[in-house]
Amino acid sequence: MTVATPQDFPKAFVEAWHSRDGHRIGALFAEDANFVNVTGLWWRDRAAISKAHDYALKSFFSDTTLKPGVTTSRSLGPDHAVVHCRFTLSGQKAPNGETAGARQTILTFVLHRIETGWQAVAAQNTDVVPGKETHVNTDSLSAVDYRDT
Repeated sequence: MTVATPQDFPKAFVEAWHSRDGHRIGALFAEDANFVNVTGLWWRDRAAISKAHDYALKSFFSDTTLKPGVTTSRSLGPDHAVVHCRFTLSGQKAPNGETAGARQTILTFVLHRIETGWQAVAAQNTDVVPGKETHVNTDSLSAVDYRDT
């Protein structure tokens, strides 16, 4: 599956997400694509991307809504582009079964044009942690801010 323009990719990703079929997400990616999720899990091909998303969309993401926000697209020549999109995710199930609060992420997609349109060759998902600069690992990983407040 491909999209007509790089700017169409976030919308196609959201439509695949809401289908609850991880294979529809995987279909947006090249056979040898890479996807790094918010915790650093790294899936190295379409089959792994599909399987991971299918599991999540049928379990802890089964009731989620994914809304795209600010989106930018940059051409890297006639056949490559980078797309950034800020998403809001709501409805995630917490481990205790309760509904977790909404969170924002920024997804970066590296796209390649093939004969039928555009598909992703790589994606990186990053959680947005307002007011924080980086993570630090003391006894556990936590977001911190070094600036004077």
